[in-house]
Amino acid sequence: MDPRLREDDKTENGFKMTNIQLNHQHHQAKSIKHPVCLLLNDFESPANVGSIFRLADAFGIEKIFLTGTSPVPPNRKMMRTSRATEKFVPYEYKESVEVVVNDLKSQSYRVISLEITSSSTNIRQLDLSKKDKVCLILGSENKGVNHQLLALSDETVHIPMLGENSSINVASACAIAVFEMVNKL
Repeated sequence: MDPRLREDDKTENGFKMTNIQLNHQHHQAKSIKHPVCLLLNDFESPANVGSIFRLADAFGIEKIFLTGTSPVPPNRKMMRTSRATEKFVPYEYKESVEVVVNDLKSQSYRVISLEITSSSTNIRQLDLSKKDKVCLILGSENKGVNHQLLALSDETVHIPMLGENSSINVASACAIAVFEMVNKL
């Protein structure tokens, strides 16, 4: 039994509980940061940006780059989904996405776009080592990663889609991709 629980949390209706849902009081933050940054280009939805801040905090992402027309904090709609994680995840806004990509490449980041293309690789087949530093590029909700960014990318990965639809929400896709990537680093 989790020693952080109070004695009265350990029983319900007279039965001893062995699998108890923990709440925010029980959470102990870890200061693990993965060498992964996210580049959000031309996002339209503040809610999606907020969701990505929240998952970046959860997965220990080192930084978020917001580029082009992407909304930036403070933004009321973004803050509803971010749950204040924009205060803990470093971020930077640059209008020019090319400047960010070239700067990251000069720092030896592997630039990987998340997009279904004619030459994209299943994300499960992405080969990463503990030494890799990665920048994951995410494109706009409606148009995806643009041709210019695909050309600047070192590689392109996709999430296999088994249903009728060819895509999922960008924040959901980001969560899947980040989960796959940090488990390889």
